Amino acid sequence: MQQIDVYGVGNALVDIEYEVEDNFFPVHGIRRGVMTLVSHERQQEVIAALRARGNMRKMMGGGSVANSLYAISNFGGRTFLSCKVADDEAGNFYLRELGEHNIQTRGDLHNVETGRCLIMISSDAERTMYTFLGASEFLSPADLDFDAVRRSRYVYIEGYLVSSDSGRAAAMELRKFAETNRVKTALSFSDPSLLEIFPEQMKEMLGGSLDLLFCNEQEACLWTGTADLGQACVALRSVAKRFVVTKGAKGSVLFDGNYFVEIDAHKVSAVDTTGAGDAFAGGFLYGLTNGRSFAESGRLASRAAGEVVSRFGPRLEAGAYGALAQT
Repeated sequence: MQQIDVYGVGNALVDIEYEVEDNFFPVHGIRRGVMTLVSHERQQEVIAALRARGNMRKMMGGGSVANSLYAISNFGGRTFLSCKVADDEAGNFYLRELGEHNIQTRGDLHNVETGRCLIMISSDAERTMYTFLGASEFLSPADLDFDAVRRSRYVYIEGYLVSSDSGRAAAMELRKFAETNRVKTALSFSDPSLLEIFPEQMKEMLGGSLDLLFCNEQEACLWTGTADLGQACVALRSVAKRFVVTKGAKGSVLFDGNYFVEIDAHKVSAVDTTGAGDAFAGGFLYGLTNGRSFAESGRLASRAAGEVVSRFGPRLEAGAYGALAQT
Protein backbone atom coordinates (compact mmCIF):
# COMPACT_ATOMS: atom_id res chain seq x y z
CA MET A 1 0.00 0.00 0.00
CA GLN A 2 1.03 3.61 -0.50
CA GLN A 3 3.58 5.09 1.87
CA ILE A 4 2.45 8.08 3.96
CA ASP A 5 4.94 10.85 4.66
CA VAL A 6 3.24 12.31 7.73
CA TYR A 7 0.34 10.97 9.81
CA GLY A 8 -1.12 13.70 12.00
CA VAL A 9 -3.54 13.80 14.90
CA GLY A 10 -5.14 17.03 16.06
CA ASN A 11 -8.17 19.22 16.53
CA ALA A 12 -10.40 19.78 13.50
CA LEU A 13 -11.54 23.40 13.70
CA VAL A 14 -13.16 25.80 11.28
CA ASP A 15 -11.33 29.13 11.58
CA ILE A 16 -13.22 32.42 11.70
CA GLU A 17 -10.87 35.40 11.46
CA TYR A 18 -11.43 39.06 12.36
CA GLU A 19 -9.22 42.14 12.51
CA VAL A 20 -9.49 43.96 15.86
CA GLU A 21 -8.25 47.13 17.52
CA ASP A 22 -5.99 46.72 20.56
CA ASN A 23 -8.62 48.03 22.97
CA PHE A 24 -10.98 45.19 22.03
CA PHE A 25 -9.13 42.73 24.29
CA PRO A 26 -9.36 44.54 27.65
CA VAL A 27 -12.92 45.68 26.95
CA HIS A 28 -14.01 42.05 26.45
CA GLY A 29 -11.70 40.44 29.03
CA ILE A 30 -9.61 38.53 26.49
CA ARG A 31 -5.99 37.53 27.07
CA ARG A 32 -4.06 38.82 24.07
CA GLY A 33 -1.61 36.74 22.02
CA VAL A 34 -2.47 33.23 23.22
CA MET A 35 -5.06 30.51 22.69
CA THR A 36 -7.90 30.33 25.23
CA LEU A 37 -10.41 27.46 25.40
CA VAL A 38 -13.95 28.77 25.80
CA SER A 39 -17.52 27.53 25.77
CA HIS A 40 -19.68 27.76 22.67
CA GLU A 41 -21.75 30.46 24.38
CA ARG A 42 -18.74 32.61 25.27
CA GLN A 43 -17.31 32.31 21.76
CA GLN A 44 -20.65 33.36 20.28
CA GLU A 45 -20.77 36.43 22.57
CA VAL A 46 -17.43 37.62 21.25
CA ILE A 47 -18.33 36.80 17.63
CA ALA A 48 -21.50 38.88 18.03
CA ALA A 49 -19.41 41.83 19.24
CA LEU A 50 -17.07 41.42 16.27
CA ARG A 51 -19.88 41.12 13.75
CA ALA A 52 -21.14 44.50 14.89
CA ARG A 53 -17.82 45.92 13.70
CA GLY A 54 -18.10 44.18 10.32
CA ASN A 55 -14.41 43.33 9.85
CA MET A 56 -14.35 39.57 9.22
CA ARG A 57 -11.45 38.52 7.02
CA LYS A 58 -12.23 34.88 6.15
CA MET A 59 -13.53 31.49 7.22
CA MET A 60 -11.64 28.33 6.36
CA GLY A 61 -10.59 24.91 7.59
CA GLY A 62 -8.01 25.04 10.37
CA GLY A 63 -6.46 23.20 13.27
CA SER A 64 -2.70 23.25 13.85
CA VAL A 65 -1.72 19.82 12.55
CA ALA A 66 -4.27 20.06 9.74
CA ASN A 67 -2.64 23.32 8.61
CA SER A 68 0.75 21.58 8.54
CA LEU A 69 -0.62 18.61 6.60
CA TYR A 70 -2.23 21.03 4.13
CA ALA A 71 1.22 22.49 3.46
CA ILE A 72 2.87 19.06 3.14
CA SER A 73 0.17 17.83 0.78
CA ASN A 74 0.38 20.89 -1.44
CA PHE A 75 4.17 20.64 -1.53
CA GLY A 76 3.56 17.16 -2.99
CA GLY A 77 3.75 14.95 0.10
CA ARG A 78 1.35 12.24 1.26
CA THR A 79 -0.60 12.82 4.46
CA PHE A 80 -3.24 11.35 6.76
CA LEU A 81 -5.23 13.14 9.50
CA SER A 82 -7.06 11.64 12.46
CA CYS A 83 -9.62 14.13 13.74
CA LYS A 84 -13.22 14.44 14.90
CA VAL A 85 -15.99 16.52 13.32
CA ALA A 86 -19.79 16.45 13.37
CA ASP A 87 -22.28 15.74 10.61
CA ASP A 88 -23.10 19.43 10.29
CA GLU A 89 -22.40 22.19 7.79
CA ALA A 90 -19.00 23.02 9.27
CA GLY A 91 -17.97 19.36 9.54
CA ASN A 92 -18.94 18.56 5.97
CA PHE A 93 -17.11 21.67 4.79
CA TYR A 94 -14.04 20.54 6.74
CA LEU A 95 -14.00 16.97 5.36
CA ARG A 96 -14.62 18.21 1.81
CA GLU A 97 -11.66 20.57 2.10
CA LEU A 98 -9.39 17.75 3.33
CA GLY A 99 -10.32 15.67 0.29
CA GLU A 100 -9.75 18.56 -2.10
CA HIS A 101 -6.17 18.77 -0.84
CA ASN A 102 -5.45 15.02 -0.84
CA ILE A 103 -5.32 14.69 2.94
CA GLN A 104 -6.57 11.21 3.78
CA THR A 105 -8.85 10.73 6.80
CA ARG A 106 -11.27 8.17 8.17
CA GLY A 107 -13.99 10.78 8.48
CA ASP A 108 -15.65 9.46 11.64
CA LEU A 109 -18.50 11.76 12.74
CA HIS A 110 -19.63 12.85 16.20
CA ASN A 111 -22.99 14.11 17.44
CA VAL A 112 -21.52 17.30 19.01
CA GLU A 113 -21.13 20.19 16.58
CA THR A 114 -17.83 20.79 14.81
CA GLY A 115 -15.33 22.94 16.67
CA ARG A 116 -14.49 26.51 15.72
CA CYS A 117 -11.51 28.75 16.36
CA LEU A 118 -12.15 32.48 16.52
CA ILE A 119 -8.94 34.26 15.50
CA MET A 120 -8.50 37.94 16.28
CA ILE A 121 -5.71 39.77 14.43
CA SER A 122 -4.37 42.94 16.05
CA SER A 123 -2.53 45.83 14.40
CA ASP A 124 0.92 44.29 15.02
CA ALA A 125 -0.13 41.08 13.17
CA GLU A 126 -0.32 39.10 16.44
CA ARG A 127 -3.02 36.43 16.59
CA THR A 128 -5.27 35.79 19.59
CA MET A 129 -7.42 32.65 19.54
CA TYR A 130 -10.71 31.86 21.25
CA THR A 131 -11.36 28.16 20.69
CA PHE A 132 -14.50 26.07 21.14
CA LEU A 133 -13.37 22.47 20.63
CA GLY A 134 -16.80 21.00 19.93
CA ALA A 135 -16.48 17.47 18.51
CA SER A 136 -12.68 17.68 18.74
CA GLU A 137 -12.93 17.45 22.52
CA PHE A 138 -14.02 13.82 22.04
CA LEU A 139 -11.11 12.74 19.82
CA SER A 140 -9.89 9.45 21.33
CA PRO A 141 -7.65 6.43 20.64
CA ALA A 142 -10.59 4.86 18.77
CA ASP A 143 -10.10 7.49 16.05
CA LEU A 144 -6.55 6.35 15.23
CA ASP A 145 -5.83 4.29 12.10
CA PHE A 146 -2.92 2.04 13.03
CA ASP A 147 -2.59 0.56 9.56
CA ALA A 148 -1.95 4.06 8.23
CA VAL A 149 0.53 4.71 11.06
CA ARG A 150 2.56 1.62 10.08
CA ARG A 151 2.89 3.02 6.55
CA SER A 152 4.06 6.44 7.73
CA ARG A 153 7.51 7.98 7.98
CA TYR A 154 6.49 10.37 10.77
CA VAL A 155 3.59 10.83 13.14
CA TYR A 156 2.93 14.44 14.11
CA ILE A 157 1.05 15.38 17.28
CA GLU A 158 -0.25 18.83 18.18
CA GLY A 159 0.23 20.03 21.74
CA TYR A 160 -3.32 21.37 21.81
CA LEU A 161 -4.51 17.80 22.50
CA VAL A 162 -3.11 18.08 26.02
CA SER A 163 -6.25 19.91 27.19
CA SER A 164 -8.57 16.93 26.56
CA ASP A 165 -8.24 13.68 28.52
CA SER A 166 -9.32 11.57 25.56
CA GLY A 167 -7.27 13.61 23.08
CA ARG A 168 -4.20 13.29 25.27
CA ALA A 169 -4.79 9.53 25.49
CA ALA A 170 -4.95 9.37 21.69
CA ALA A 171 -1.69 11.30 21.38
CA MET A 172 0.08 9.04 23.87
CA GLU A 173 -1.17 5.83 22.28
CA LEU A 174 -0.14 7.10 18.84
CA ARG A 175 3.35 7.98 20.08
CA LYS A 176 3.83 4.60 21.78
CA PHE A 177 2.56 2.67 18.76
CA ALA A 178 4.83 4.65 16.44
CA GLU A 179 7.85 4.00 18.65
CA THR A 180 7.10 0.26 18.74
CA ASN A 181 6.78 0.18 14.95
CA ARG A 182 9.85 2.34 14.28
CA VAL A 183 7.90 5.29 12.92
CA LYS A 184 9.49 8.62 13.82
CA THR A 185 7.66 10.86 16.28
CA ALA A 186 7.19 14.63 16.14
CA LEU A 187 5.24 16.98 18.41
CA SER A 188 4.58 20.72 18.59
CA PHE A 189 4.13 22.54 21.90
CA SER A 190 1.53 24.62 20.00
CA ASP A 191 0.99 27.49 22.47
CA PRO A 192 2.74 28.88 25.60
CA SER A 193 -0.49 28.80 27.61
CA LEU A 194 -0.57 25.01 27.39
CA LEU A 195 2.80 24.73 29.11
CA GLU A 196 1.58 26.99 31.91
CA ILE A 197 -1.73 25.21 32.46
CA PHE A 198 -0.91 21.56 31.67
CA PRO A 199 2.80 20.97 32.46
CA GLU A 200 2.42 17.47 33.90
CA GLN A 201 0.07 16.35 31.16
CA MET A 202 2.49 17.66 28.53
CA LYS A 203 5.27 15.57 30.09
CA GLU A 204 3.07 12.52 29.64
CA MET A 205 2.53 13.33 25.98
CA LEU A 206 6.25 13.88 25.36
CA GLY A 207 7.27 10.50 26.75
CA GLY A 208 10.94 9.57 26.96
CA SER A 209 12.47 11.29 23.95
CA LEU A 210 10.77 12.44 20.77
CA ASP A 211 12.49 12.23 17.41
CA LEU A 212 11.55 15.84 16.64
CA LEU A 213 10.10 18.75 18.64
CA PHE A 214 8.74 22.05 17.31
CA CYS A 215 8.44 25.07 19.60
CA ASN A 216 8.93 28.81 19.61
CA GLU A 217 11.38 30.80 21.71
CA GLN A 218 8.87 31.59 24.46
CA GLU A 219 7.80 27.95 24.75
CA ALA A 220 11.41 26.73 24.84
CA CYS A 221 12.23 29.05 27.73
CA LEU A 222 9.00 28.30 29.59
CA TRP A 223 9.48 24.55 29.36
CA THR A 224 13.10 24.60 30.48
CA GLY A 225 12.69 27.28 33.16
CA THR A 226 15.24 29.75 31.85
CA ALA A 227 15.11 33.13 30.16
CA ASP A 228 18.26 32.35 28.18
CA LEU A 229 17.55 30.71 24.81
CA GLY A 230 21.02 29.18 24.60
CA GLN A 231 20.52 27.41 27.92
CA ALA A 232 17.01 26.38 26.87
CA CYS A 233 18.34 24.77 23.70
CA VAL A 234 20.86 22.75 25.69
CA ALA A 235 18.10 21.59 28.04
CA LEU A 236 15.79 20.62 25.17
CA ARG A 237 18.26 17.92 24.17
CA SER A 238 16.86 15.79 26.99
CA VAL A 239 13.35 16.12 25.53
CA ALA A 240 13.95 15.38 21.86
CA LYS A 241 16.70 13.90 19.70
CA ARG A 242 16.27 16.78 17.26
CA PHE A 243 14.32 20.03 17.55
CA VAL A 244 13.39 23.34 16.02
CA VAL A 245 12.98 26.63 17.91
CA THR A 246 11.36 29.41 15.89
CA LYS A 247 12.08 33.05 16.76
CA GLY A 248 9.69 34.95 14.51
CA ALA A 249 11.43 37.69 12.56
CA LYS A 250 14.76 36.60 14.10
CA GLY A 251 14.72 33.26 12.26
CA SER A 252 15.06 29.86 13.90
CA VAL A 253 17.50 27.53 15.63
CA LEU A 254 17.71 23.89 14.56
CA PHE A 255 19.39 21.04 16.41
CA ASP A 256 20.03 18.11 14.07
CA GLY A 257 21.17 15.68 16.75
CA ASN A 258 24.80 16.79 16.58
CA TYR A 259 25.01 20.46 15.69
CA PHE A 260 23.02 23.68 16.03
CA VAL A 261 22.10 25.47 12.80
CA GLU A 262 20.81 29.05 12.54
CA ILE A 263 18.23 29.73 9.81
CA ASP A 264 17.40 33.28 8.74
CA ALA A 265 13.81 34.44 8.62
CA HIS A 266 12.20 34.90 5.22
CA LYS A 267 11.89 38.70 5.01
CA VAL A 268 8.32 39.89 4.45
CA SER A 269 5.92 42.48 5.82
CA ALA A 270 3.84 40.57 8.34
CA VAL A 271 0.09 41.19 8.52
CA ASP A 272 -1.11 38.04 10.33
CA THR A 273 1.01 35.57 12.31
CA THR A 274 -1.75 32.94 12.41
CA GLY A 275 -0.42 29.60 11.19
CA ALA A 276 3.24 30.65 10.97
CA GLY A 277 4.39 27.77 13.17
CA ASP A 278 2.08 25.35 11.35
CA ALA A 279 3.48 26.37 7.97
CA PHE A 280 7.02 26.07 9.33
CA ALA A 281 6.36 22.55 10.61
CA GLY A 282 4.69 21.58 7.34
CA GLY A 283 7.58 22.80 5.22
CA PHE A 284 10.09 21.19 7.55
CA LEU A 285 8.40 17.78 7.65
CA TYR A 286 7.91 17.82 3.89
CA GLY A 287 11.61 18.48 3.44
CA LEU A 288 12.69 15.75 5.85
CA THR A 289 10.42 13.13 4.27
CA ASN A 290 11.34 14.05 0.72
CA GLY A 291 15.12 13.88 0.66
CA ARG A 292 16.19 17.30 1.98
CA SER A 293 18.78 17.80 4.68
CA PHE A 294 17.92 19.21 8.10
CA ALA A 295 19.21 22.66 7.14
CA GLU A 296 17.55 22.60 3.69
CA SER A 297 14.28 21.63 5.35
CA GLY A 298 14.69 24.56 7.73
CA ARG A 299 15.17 27.02 4.87
CA LEU A 300 12.08 25.70 3.06
CA ALA A 301 10.12 25.93 6.33
CA SER A 302 11.26 29.52 6.83
CA ARG A 303 10.06 30.49 3.35
CA ALA A 304 6.69 28.85 3.94
CA ALA A 305 6.17 30.56 7.30
CA GLY A 306 7.23 33.92 5.91
CA GLU A 307 4.80 33.74 3.03
CA VAL A 308 1.95 32.74 5.35
CA VAL A 309 2.42 35.74 7.67
CA SER A 310 2.48 38.10 4.68
CA ARG A 311 -1.26 37.52 4.11
CA PHE A 312 -4.37 36.82 6.16
CA GLY A 313 -5.17 33.26 7.20
CA PRO A 314 -3.07 30.23 8.19
CA ARG A 315 -2.64 28.77 4.71
CA LEU A 316 -1.34 29.80 1.30
CA GLU A 317 -3.22 29.23 -1.91
CA ALA A 318 -2.67 25.61 -2.93
CA GLY A 319 -0.62 26.48 -6.00
CA ALA A 320 1.84 28.66 -4.07
CA TYR A 321 3.67 25.79 -2.40
CA GLY A 322 5.17 24.31 -5.53
CA ALA A 323 6.86 27.59 -6.38
CA LEU A 324 8.31 27.85 -2.86
CA ALA A 325 9.77 24.35 -3.14
CA GLN A 326 11.69 25.40 -6.27
CA THR A 327 13.36 28.48 -4.74
